[in-house]
Amino acid sequence: MDPDNRITITVCGDGGCGKSSITLRLVRSEWTHDYDPTIEDSYSVTRSVDGQSYFLMLTDTAGQEEYRSLWAASNLRSDAFLLVYDITNQHSLDGLEYFCEMIDMEEENRIDQGKVPPVKLVAGNKCDLSSGRVIKAAEGLEWARKRRCGFMETSAREMVNIEETFALLVRRVVEARRLAASGGVPATHTAGTAALPPLDEKAGSPSSPNEENKPKESFWRKLRCW
Repeated sequence: MDPDNRITITVCGDGGCGKSSITLRLVRSEWTHDYDPTIEDSYSVTRSVDGQSYFLMLTDTAGQEEYRSLWAASNLRSDAFLLVYDITNQHSLDGLEYFCEMIDMEEENRIDQGKVPPVKLVAGNKCDLSSGRVIKAAEGLEWARKRRCGFMETSAREMVNIEETFALLVRRVVEARRLAASGGVPATHTAGTAALPPLDEKAGSPSSPNEENKPKESFWRKLRCW
């Protein structure tokens, strides 16, 4: 396969947020609720995105604090990073700061060296557990916007936005490579979420002056990704 169609993705986040569940849903179409702390697992899968076949190499990394020092330098060389948190656990979103800071340092190094910067996407997992939600979608979106990340809410259990999340990562990596090859602005500075309209706190969906009198659609029917 053409090297340009090979994409490396590191999945990171606190322990128990569902990183392995998301990865296995994509790779094996399996879901498991048994939590087994992962130090590091690697997987590969082929997916077609926009009519093009891509070979995805995924690394499911350790989330427990005691394992973070084992984060290999190879993890930071990935094309893309999926930062996962649990919408029922506020600490899991706060814990992404550690990973985001490491990725940002790697981004600066790549830009200084004229290399393609990494793509970052935040996933609020377990969105099927609405009764236990403590992190609103608007909060997760705002967190991602401030750090120039894409944003999704996912459910490994219900297979919500799993394929869509990885397809979005692929598209952003392809765009980052295209921009770098043409001498354009790094994709992490253009493919974020800053241009989106603000969320309507009550409805949880974008609003604008022209939409004030329109019927409100459900959150996921109106807005599935950012």
